[in-house]
Amino acid sequence: MLRSWRRRRILARHSIPDVLWDSTVAATPAVAWLDAGARRRLRDLALLFLHDKSLEPAGDIVLDDAMRVRIALLACQPILELGLDSYAAFASVIVYPEAFLVRDREHVDEDGVVHRGDEVLTGEAWEQGPVILSWPDVQASGRGEGYNVVAHEFAHKLDMLDGAANGLPPLHEGMDVAAWEADFDSAYDDLATRLGRGEQPWIDPYAVQDPAEFFAVMAELFFDVPASLEAEYPQVYRQLAAFFRQDPTGRAGGPRTSPASP
Repeated sequence: MLRSWRRRRILARHSIPDVLWDSTVAATPAVAWLDAGARRRLRDLALLFLHDKSLEPAGDIVLDDAMRVRIALLACQPILELGLDSYAAFASVIVYPEAFLVRDREHVDEDGVVHRGDEVLTGEAWEQGPVILSWPDVQASGRGEGYNVVAHEFAHKLDMLDGAANGLPPLHEGMDVAAWEADFDSAYDDLATRLGRGEQPWIDPYAVQDPAEFFAVMAELFFDVPASLEAEYPQVYRQLAAFFRQDPTGRAGGPRTSPASP
C-alpha cells in the first residue's frame, strides 16, 4: 500500500533529534507511564504526524521545532494504539499566540435554547476542518494537572469520525453502544446534579455543556490524571480504556497498551 510505503520511507530517512524528543517527554508528565516501547512508537507517530499535517502559525507567533514536537506528542498520545489514519479527515493545525476570540457564536443547550455571543477559546476542532489551539494552553497541557486542551480537541476529531461530535465516537468491535451511553449518561447526570446543587467538583463544569464536551473533557482527564478519573467515574474510565486501547493505571482489565501500526 502506497501510504504504508511512504510512512516507512519517512521513518527510515527522518527522525526527531534525541535531545529534542527527550526534553519534550521530560516536560510532559502525562506520558511518564508509557514504557520504552510505547514511547518509541509514540515518537514514530509524532514524526509521521509532523510530515502529514500542516502546523500553521496565526498572528505573530513563530513555531519552532520544540513547539511543533510538543504539539505532535500531545496530539498523538490519544491515537497511539489507533493509528494515524484516525486523523485522516483533516490536514492542518492552526496555532494562536494566545486565546482567540470567536464572534457571534451560536450554541444550542441541552434544553434546545439557542445562545449567541462572542466566545474566547483556548482550542477548537472544526468538523471537516482544522484543529485550532492556543499555544499557552498547549504549554499547560499534559502536565498531570487535569488540563489537556490538545487531547480535548483531538478527542473531538475522533468523535467526528462518524459525523458531528455527539459524545459517541465510532466504537471498536466488541464494544457495546448501549453500555457506553449508559456509563457516560450516568456520569454526566451525576456531575450536572452536583453542579446544580452548588457543589464545586474538581472536574471542569464545561464538561456538562453537552455530551460532546463531556466526552472531550473525560478524554483529557483520562490522559492527564487517569487515576483521578478512574476513582471518580470508574465505568467511564473503563470505556475510554477500551476505546483508546490504553490503560494508564493498569487496572481496566486489559494490557496497558496494545501495539498498533502508525
